[in-house]
Amino acid sequence: MIVTSAGRWTSRIWLTLGLVFLYLPIAALVVFSFTDSPVPNVWAGFSLRWYAKLAGDEEIRSGLFLSLKVAAATASAAVVLGTLAAFALERFPRFKGRALFSGMVSAPLVMPEVIVGLSLLLMLVSIQRLFGFPERGMVTIWLGHLLVGLAYATVVISARLRDLNPQFEEAAQDLGARPLQVFMLVTLPMIAQSLLAAWLLTFTLSLDDVVMSAFLSGPGSTTLPLVIFSRARLGLDPTVNALATVVIFVVAVFVVGSSYLIAARERRRYRQQQAALKGGAESTT
Repeated sequence: MIVTSAGRWTSRIWLTLGLVFLYLPIAALVVFSFTDSPVPNVWAGFSLRWYAKLAGDEEIRSGLFLSLKVAAATASAAVVLGTLAAFALERFPRFKGRALFSGMVSAPLVMPEVIVGLSLLLMLVSIQRLFGFPERGMVTIWLGHLLVGLAYATVVISARLRDLNPQFEEAAQDLGARPLQVFMLVTLPMIAQSLLAAWLLTFTLSLDDVVMSAFLSGPGSTTLPLVIFSRARLGLDPTVNALATVVIFVVAVFVVGSSYLIAARERRRYRQQQAALKGGAESTT
């Protein structure tokens, strides 16, 4: 396929326009977090007053801590349960009820979140009337986020298990390793990156969830997205811009750091593979 010069320039222009459309609002948000004006989109000189106000905002701080706790708990539980579900689907492809199990695991991916949140709310209210537990709060929010996060984690881990060469596990079993040893010493290191990817994905989905949290939260358990959403209806100030800037900075540092670590690990593994191949070739000669 021959690509003309005009075609290359057209693709570059469209790519540039797409990137500008995506990142210009974020850049504007960062810039206006340093404004001295109480209006979030009006520049009135450089100031750090909104960062100082953010540091003393108890509502935002408590919402952030609650969101981080729920997101961490959701991501950790979703990775564990998603790993079990992925192993059941990929390592045991023919068991009774597999189609039903697969459909139930993947249903939250296609089900509207409003429907999922409402159904969970009705179920938890009925359980609370019968047993007096759980009260709407962190636990109920965690259950709702876990239901959605489990589906995403299962998809990510299943994709890695599907591409995994089963001969490594079979070789470990032939050498006398027990199933648990095979999983801990062979399978787990090879799917570690997918576990990390599933954890980060479910953590992010839980951290910025609004719909599910709105249904399942209770008095005194307002997550950060709900705090921002409630303030947006009443009128925002640049404190939210400052908060978003801090989040962007933290996420950027984390993404760059994790990308560097993953790339370094891949280079180290590639060098080890090349050294092993070279040693094998020398031994045969």
